[in-house]
Amino acid sequence: MTTFLGLDLGTSSLKAILIDENDALLAEHSVPLTVSRPHDGCSEQDPRAWETAAEAAIAAVAAKADCSGLAGIGLSGHMHGATLLGRDGAPLRPCMMWNDTRAGDQAARMDADPRFRAITGNIVFPGFTAPKVDWVRETEPEIFDKIDKVLLPKDYLRFWLTGEAVSEMSDAAGTSWLDTGARDWSDDLLAACRLSRGQMPRLAEGSEVTGTLRAELAQRWGLPQVPIAGGAGDNAAAAIGAGVVKDGQAFLSLGTSGVLFAANAGYRPDPASAVHAFCHAVPGTWHQMGVILAATDALEWLSRLTGRSAAELTSGLGDLHAPGRVLFLPYLGGERTPHNDANIRGQFLNLDHATDATEAARAVLEGVAHAFVDSRDALADTGTQITRALALGGGTRSSYWLDLLASALGVPLDVPQAGDFGAALGAARLGRMAATGAGAEIATPPPVACTHDPNPALADPLAQAQARYRAAYHKLKDL
Repeated sequence: MTTFLGLDLGTSSLKAILIDENDALLAEHSVPLTVSRPHDGCSEQDPRAWETAAEAAIAAVAAKADCSGLAGIGLSGHMHGATLLGRDGAPLRPCMMWNDTRAGDQAARMDADPRFRAITGNIVFPGFTAPKVDWVRETEPEIFDKIDKVLLPKDYLRFWLTGEAVSEMSDAAGTSWLDTGARDWSDDLLAACRLSRGQMPRLAEGSEVTGTLRAELAQRWGLPQVPIAGGAGDNAAAAIGAGVVKDGQAFLSLGTSGVLFAANAGYRPDPASAVHAFCHAVPGTWHQMGVILAATDALEWLSRLTGRSAAELTSGLGDLHAPGRVLFLPYLGGERTPHNDANIRGQFLNLDHATDATEAARAVLEGVAHAFVDSRDALADTGTQITRALALGGGTRSSYWLDLLASALGVPLDVPQAGDFGAALGAARLGRMAATGAGAEIATPPPVACTHDPNPALADPLAQAQARYRAAYHKLKDL
């Protein structure tokens, strides 16, 4: 049996799945990861922990299923991480993660240089790779001077698996160094950051072969030496797993962060909107994203605060009804779309003696829904209209939240049948493309288990709540 392995390096875990040529799941295993937050706005992981997690996940999958027919491996991972390697190939410091916002000043200076938006098609966000590396240059010069390669997180795994320093277009587009329309590094932008092309990984498409599994690792796991695909950043990989490739297709992801993702047949940059315009994982395609930094992460924050699990907090919500007076702004670590504000922080409003944990949880879900509406409107301002979307991610286990989101956005949300249709499947599919020469036609949408339709009766109450939410944001911004 011919099989394909997908590795997805997430914020909180590394997941490995094994599929066959029909996308049937043969084995899976996840290994938890932890995030270090040494200071406000900081978010770091040790790249060596990714090696340990990948080792455990691959070995577990190999023990659960016959991998003798393995033909290809694909990679996905959280984007924007600054993984800095010295000449010996070892990490020089912990990776600064996607939600690390300490480089706000550096990002602002870069964004004030018109070349960055013109070439990359995006605002320079504090969480992107370039400003974080510039932060290292200014505050840790002894580290900056030793940089031999700057890799994105999943590409560090590739380096460990193959010995090759390679990235691909979808992930590279989130660095602020890529000419997104031309799908190539910009020497001008690298020079502006006192870096060179030689310190960057070679670029490939997500469906291309980028190296071969090292003999030592193949022997250790009892696997054949197979090709490893370019892969994709986590959201582009999720789109491949969900079959969101054609122009107009979309998905909503309720994970640690929140993403409203729309596939595009052409390149549609509009930096002023704070919408991400990135390369997709297959040649000749692009995508746009509205990004919320705290989605389920906001609910997990409330869980830690109250000592009650997310399931306990949401179990008493009952049927969806009009929003209450309590408002929550989910800006726990800043916000991307549409505000581009690393310094803004979250806020509860209109609390009173009757506010309990359940009401606070309701406000958190509503606050995230309002943030998604902001992203929808920002996408619409670029000319991208979303008429329905697949709903992915851990937050989709809450039917209440999906009903709320469908009603707030005014679009049906389709929930896939049980199975993994996220980034790990997308990575495995890209591994299949690289190994077999298959194209994007294998990235088919999953069967739908159910659809959450908008409730017309809630359209006006939710619109009024959205107006209060935006007014609260402007008041908070002025503080």
